[in-house]
Amino acid sequence: MAIKVVRAAADRLLRSEVTGKPVLSSFEAVIDYCRLSMGFEEREQLRVLFLDRKNNLLTDEVQQKGTVDHAPVYPREVARRSIELNATAVILVHNHPSGDPTPSRADIAMTKEIVAAAKAVGVTVHDHIVIARDSHASLRALGLM
Repeated sequence: MAIKVVRAAADRLLRSEVTGKPVLSSFEAVIDYCRLSMGFEEREQLRVLFLDRKNNLLTDEVQQKGTVDHAPVYPREVARRSIELNATAVILVHNHPSGDPTPSRADIAMTKEIVAAAKAVGVTVHDHIVIARDSHASLRALGLM
């Protein structure tokens, strides 16, 4: 029980570090927040950080939860939700429960599909980050998007 309380408190603290502030100016705060909120999950999940035109976090939503090595993704739903929230940009984040943040071919292909769907409705995909317990990978930094 005490561990849950500590985790909830840490989650609130890290959320306050990214909420209402320019997300892209604090990439490490985003990584820390995502690692705490999903890095230790036993199933894959895709989260989307929806941003306004100043790159302030509008909301962070779990779009899908999957299995130990796959989470279904629907580019149309990411685009639709972006429009509903008046988001102008998003950061995609998903976890790899295996501990290896290396993007798979499916991760890369899915990212390209979401980028195309988002672009069609005027939304920019800033990055797709893969989170593992002790590390992360940025598809943008790896030149994969």
